[in-house]
Amino acid sequence: MAADSSRNLVWLGLIGLLLLAQLAGSQSDWFLSYPAAWVLPLTPMLNAAMDWFVEVAGWFFRGLSDILAIPVSGVQQFLQWLPWPVVVAVTAVLSWAASGWKLALFSTLALLYMVVVGYWPESMNSLSLVIISVPLAIAVGFAFGVWGFRSDRAEKLIQPTLDMLQTIPAFAYLLPILLLFGFGPVVGLIASLLFAFPPMVRNTLLGLRNVPEEIIESGLMSGATPRQLFWQVRLPSASRQLLLGANQSTMAAVSMVIIASIIGGTADIGWEVLSRIRKAQFGESILAGIVIALLAMVIDRITYGFAGKESSDEELSDSYFHRHRYLVIGVAAAAVTFMLSAVIPALREWPQEWVVYPADPMNQWLENFILNWSEIIGALKTFAFFYIMLPVRVGLVDTISPYSWGFEFTTALRFGYGLAIVLLAAWNAWRGRVTLALAILFFGILIYFGLTKLSWLVLLMMAGALGYQLGGYKLGLGAVAALGFIVLTGIWPQAMLSVYLCGIAVVISFLVGGTIGIMASEIDLVSRIVRPINDTLQTMPLFVILIPFVMIFKIGEFSALLAVVAYAIVPAIRYTEHGLRNLPADVIEASTCMGCTRWQLLTQVKLPLALPVIMLGLNQTIMYAIAMLVIAALVGTNGLGQQVYIGLGDGDFGVGIIAGIGMAIIAIVADRFTQSWSAARQAAFS
Repeated sequence: MAADSSRNLVWLGLIGLLLLAQLAGSQSDWFLSYPAAWVLPLTPMLNAAMDWFVEVAGWFFRGLSDILAIPVSGVQQFLQWLPWPVVVAVTAVLSWAASGWKLALFSTLALLYMVVVGYWPESMNSLSLVIISVPLAIAVGFAFGVWGFRSDRAEKLIQPTLDMLQTIPAFAYLLPILLLFGFGPVVGLIASLLFAFPPMVRNTLLGLRNVPEEIIESGLMSGATPRQLFWQVRLPSASRQLLLGANQSTMAAVSMVIIASIIGGTADIGWEVLSRIRKAQFGESILAGIVIALLAMVIDRITYGFAGKESSDEELSDSYFHRHRYLVIGVAAAAVTFMLSAVIPALREWPQEWVVYPADPMNQWLENFILNWSEIIGALKTFAFFYIMLPVRVGLVDTISPYSWGFEFTTALRFGYGLAIVLLAAWNAWRGRVTLALAILFFGILIYFGLTKLSWLVLLMMAGALGYQLGGYKLGLGAVAALGFIVLTGIWPQAMLSVYLCGIAVVISFLVGGTIGIMASEIDLVSRIVRPINDTLQTMPLFVILIPFVMIFKIGEFSALLAVVAYAIVPAIRYTEHGLRNLPADVIEASTCMGCTRWQLLTQVKLPLALPVIMLGLNQTIMYAIAMLVIAALVGTNGLGQQVYIGLGDGDFGVGIIAGIGMAIIAIVADRFTQSWSAARQAAFS
C-alpha cells in the first residue's frame, strides 16, 4: 500500500511538472523544444562512414551483386519461357498435396486471374525473386538459429539484432543496400533476405529448445553421438516448428520483394501497383493489388499447409507410388500441359484480345461513388481531422476556432475545461480509482496542449518512471537511453508526429478490434465471418491496403490513419477471441455453477483471466501499426516514416537510417512496456 502511495505521488508530481512546464514555457524554451544547437551531428558522420565503406568495399558488393543477378535473371527467364498452364498445373498439385482439393481450386483460380487480367509476366518476375530469396532466407535463418541454440553468448547477440531488423522500417535499409549493391533486382533479393530470415531464426531456436526431454533421453540411451542426436533426433522432432518458420519467412520475403520493387527497377507487380497509386488510377491499382494479394495468399496457404502436415505410420508403410504420388502427378501434369501448349497458341501466350481488364468501369464506379457520397465522405474527414486528430497533435488551444469548431476558445471556456478535468480526476480518486484519475489528468493536459508540443524533458522522465514501474531499473534506464537517442539526434518532433498518428490508430484498433473479438468469442457466426476477413487482411501486402482509402479519401493523414487501423486491427481481434476461448474449463464451469449470468461471466471472469493474452494483442497491434505507418508515409503523412523516404529519395544514408532507428526504438520500447505489463498481470493470476 505504501509503495502504491509513493508511486502515485511520483506520477502526480510528474504531471504537475508537465503542466508547469507547459504554462511557464514557450516553444523556444529548451525544456519544451530541444535546441537545434544541441543536436549531435550524427547524420554527416554516418554519411561519411558509409561513403568510406562504399569506396573501400564497394567492389566486393558490386561483384556479389553481379553473381546473384545470374540466378535471379535465370529464374526470371525460365518462368517467362515456361507456358502459363504448366505453372498453374504444378501449383495446383502442390496445393493439393499441402491442403487438399479446396486449396488446389483456389490456387488455380488465383493464377488464372493473373493470366486473364494480363499481369502474368509481372507476376512471374515477382515470383522469381521469391523463389531465390526464400531458400536463402531459410538457410541463413536456420544457420543462425542453430548457432544461437548451441551458444548462449551467440543468442545474446542474435536476439537484439533480430529485434532491430524486424522493427527498423524496411525502407531504412534499402538505402545502404542500394549504395552497396547498385540499382537492380538484386536489391530486392538482398532486402528480402534481411527482412525474411529473422522469423526462421526465432522458430529454429523455439523448435530446438522445445523438444521434449524424454525424446532426448531416448536418443542418448540408444547410443546416439552428439551429431546423430541433433540431426536424427532433435531436428526431426522440431520439424513442425521449423516449417512454420519457413512459412513466416516466405511471407516476409513476399512482402519485402514488393517493397523493394520501388528501387529494384524490375517490371514486377509491385512496381505496377506503386506506379498506379501515384497516378491515382483506382481500377488499375486494385486489379494489380489483387494480384499481389492472391500471390501472397497462395504461397502462404501452401507453405502453411505443409507446415501443418504430419506423416503417419500408414503412409510411411505404403508403396513407393503412393508415397510419391503428388510428385508423379505433378510431373505428369507439367508434361501434359507443356505438350498441349506446343500445339495450342493460347496456352503458350494468352491472347491480348482475351484479356479482361475492367479498370475503366471500376474508375467510373469510384467517381460515381465519390460524387454520390461526397457530403458524407467530407463530413467524416472533417470530423476526424478537427475533432480527433488535430486536438491530439496540436491541442485544443490551437484547434478550436470559429473556422474549425464554430466558436472561440475563450478564457472562460479554457477555465471550464481545466476545472472539468480536475473535478473528474478528483471524483475518480475519491472512488479509489487513482490510476484512472492520474490518466485523466495526463490526457487532459495532452489534449489541451497537443502531443507534439509537450515538453520532451518531462515526457522522457515519465517514460523512465513507467519503465521502472513495469520492469525495474533496467527497463527504466533503457527506455530513457533509447528515447534519449531520439532527442539527441534531433528527430524528436518527427517521432512525436509518428506517435500521434500511431497512437490514435492503436486506440481505435484495440477498442474496435477488442469489441469484435469479444463478439467472436461469444457468437460462432461472428467468428466464422471475421476469420476469413482477418486472413485476407493479414496476408494482403501493405501497399494494397492503402489503395481504397487513398482513392476515396485522397492523399492525407486521414487516409493513412484508416489504412493503419485496417492493418493493425487484426491482432486485436485474434488475440481477444483466442484469449477468451481458451480459458480453463473448470473455472468457467465453477463460475456458471455459482449462478453467474452470461454478462457477469464475461465481465467478471473471462475478461480478467484473458487480460494477459489480450494485452499481447495490444503489443502486436502496436507493432502492426508502426509497420503500416511507414507504408502510409507514401500518401502524405509526416513523421519518421517521411524522413525515411526523404533519406531514400535524396540518397542520404544518415537521415534515413537515423529515422529508421528512431521508429525501431519506439517499437521496441512499446514492446518491452506491454510485455512487462502482461507478464506482471500473468503472474498476478497464477
